[in-house]
Amino acid sequence: MKSSIPSVVIVGAGFGGLWASGRLKSAALQVTILDRQNYHTFFPLLYQVAAAEIEPEEIAYPVRSIRQKTSHARFFVAEVRRIDLQARRILTDGPELPYDYLILAPGSVPHFFGVPGAADFAFPLRTMDDGIELRNHILSCFERAVPIGGIQPVAGRLGHPSAVREPDPAESRSLLTFAIVGGGPTGVEFAGALAELIHGPFRTDYPSIQDGDPHVLLLEAANGLLPGQPANLARYAADRLRSRGVAVRLGAVVSKIDERGVGLKDGSFVPSRTVVWTAGVSGPPALEQWGLPMAKGGRVAVRPTLQVPDHPEVYVVGDCAHVEHEGRPLPGVAPVAMQEGEWAAENIRRQIAGEDPVPFMYRDLGTMAVIGRNAAVARIGKRSFTGFTAWVMWLVVHLMRLIGFRNRLVVLSSWAWDYFFFDRVVRLILPSTHRRDSARAFKPGSPGGAQET
Repeated sequence: MKSSIPSVVIVGAGFGGLWASGRLKSAALQVTILDRQNYHTFFPLLYQVAAAEIEPEEIAYPVRSIRQKTSHARFFVAEVRRIDLQARRILTDGPELPYDYLILAPGSVPHFFGVPGAADFAFPLRTMDDGIELRNHILSCFERAVPIGGIQPVAGRLGHPSAVREPDPAESRSLLTFAIVGGGPTGVEFAGALAELIHGPFRTDYPSIQDGDPHVLLLEAANGLLPGQPANLARYAADRLRSRGVAVRLGAVVSKIDERGVGLKDGSFVPSRTVVWTAGVSGPPALEQWGLPMAKGGRVAVRPTLQVPDHPEVYVVGDCAHVEHEGRPLPGVAPVAMQEGEWAAENIRRQIAGEDPVPFMYRDLGTMAVIGRNAAVARIGKRSFTGFTAWVMWLVVHLMRLIGFRNRLVVLSSWAWDYFFFDRVVRLILPSTHRRDSARAFKPGSPGGAQET
């Protein structure tokens, strides 16, 4: 017998899903949250996992611990196989769940824009597994560039014997060249963090590698970094990155990526064993397979109320929702997802009360991007900030948004240790529960090679 209490199923325990659940906690509803993982990931700091700045668990928090604050909600670890929009039911790898209202917040996947080889050879940065894999790979590149078998009594920078580098100069340059595709906030922040890692702790870790050998390149197809931001912030970001050893190339349109590196539309080629893709995201391909209407960029075309056309009981929020603000699609960032999640929850409450849903109104709270030590850019309203002031603002905002007091304390401790001692203690190649069997990985047993974990 069907319960008289309306049921709301939320797919995804990211910012959109959790903020929607929080807004529904006082309603007489049965709320069910589904996610493939049992933890929430604080994606704005994922790049710091890849740059060996913080541990993965410092930006993760158990969903069930969050759910304890909303006793009306249930949580299941489940993979959604199919959504039957007509029958209003969700088929998972576990139970089949009916719903009266559905909030889809499954997040996003990398959008490779049809670039040949990008999906096979580039490293995305969208999941915790991506961050761990990329960190392992970067550390393995340095270990491979300094093979164990070549110890000779050559005076190094610190006056002690140091290891001989990879005997093939071309391979060594490729191992120590790191190309980042995409000059948005993630690309800018990762480029700055990687440059600080290479020119900071790695200088003593690998004394035989000369200062000028490692190269960090940031490739952006547009004519400026941080698209959509004021020109003065974009210029500041580019100047600060260049001052920290990052080669910023604007108007660099990627034409292909293979195991040797990245090719550009102008005919040039950058040899690199590490190509990191931060150029764009789209909704999961399954959304179209489930019969949802799609817009540009692989996102779901929703009404201004965030409802799916012809299915007023279904809402889509976060990275996979195509919502326009002032004539432009809203970016896939945490503040957008949080606001959309809360708005969808309020519209469901209005529907239950017999009222009409209202169109979503986005409140632009500003944007921020950190470039490294004492340097960041921030736009709050019509005001722009750069340098140390913006850096402090970035620190405070991101600490406050982290879920869990322990996580905030540990992340703050990691930042403080790095800031005062110029050291990152997470320079570890650890076994990963997720190992992509792709051509990007070093082949076990290859000459001078270290097997990736």
